[in-house]
Amino acid sequence: MRQFLSHDFPDERGTILINGTDFKHFRAVRSKVGDMVRVLLPNQNLVLMTVAKIDLAEKSLTLLLCENEAAHSEQKTKRIWLFQFVPKASKFEQIVRQATECGVERIFPVISEFSSDGATNMNFRSERIARIIREARQQSGSRVETSVENAISVQDLCVLWKKERESCGDFPEKKRALVFWERNENTKNVFDALGENAENIELCALICGAEGGISAQEIALIEKAGGVPVHFQTNILRCETAALYGIAVVQQKIERGVKNVGTAD
Repeated sequence: MRQFLSHDFPDERGTILINGTDFKHFRAVRSKVGDMVRVLLPNQNLVLMTVAKIDLAEKSLTLLLCENEAAHSEQKTKRIWLFQFVPKASKFEQIVRQATECGVERIFPVISEFSSDGATNMNFRSERIARIIREARQQSGSRVETSVENAISVQDLCVLWKKERESCGDFPEKKRALVFWERNENTKNVFDALGENAENIELCALICGAEGGISAQEIALIEKAGGVPVHFQTNILRCETAALYGIAVVQQKIERGVKNVGTAD
């Protein structure tokens, strides 16, 4: 476990009491007295704590704050949003888990022409989704508070992104939207779409289709809203693979200004 997401602050003694499902998680990873744990507090401060006590009878564990020790320096990452056209529930959950591990800030389920049957009845803000996010953040160490929003339409997506672009005023290049398309006509490779000054991008929106892809009509709407169609010169990817692949390539480019990553164009 890279970090523990605490619902509570340390008390006046500098301790946090762990019980319930969180206690089971500590036991599952075989925590023992003396182990050091990175704890992300509700205010997003990351501190080091030690396992001070394990009470098997009470099924509780006590963490003790280590004074004057910081877990690591504050992470500064570029903001990434994922507009995911809704696939089957199991695939959507996998995408949420992987996107959370990568530090995606907001995930927008999009009801599209090729979304799976029953997409409109899915609960995208359920306790199960919240648990998936929490576990992924604890496992990966992500300090980004990933959230899954309520489902929107393609038209809603376009309106939302237009407003985001307008909020940049004279600097619209600070916010970019890339739409991953399985067809290659009238598309750019990802590096051309991000531009030479990709490190100046503050928010990048990634738009990924469902199992059936994205229709030409939907692509046209997104282009009018400022989205750039992108085609990967690679094998045919499943939607859950395409989302992860796209996040990784874009993240490397805007975070570090890398010229080339993997085999993606």
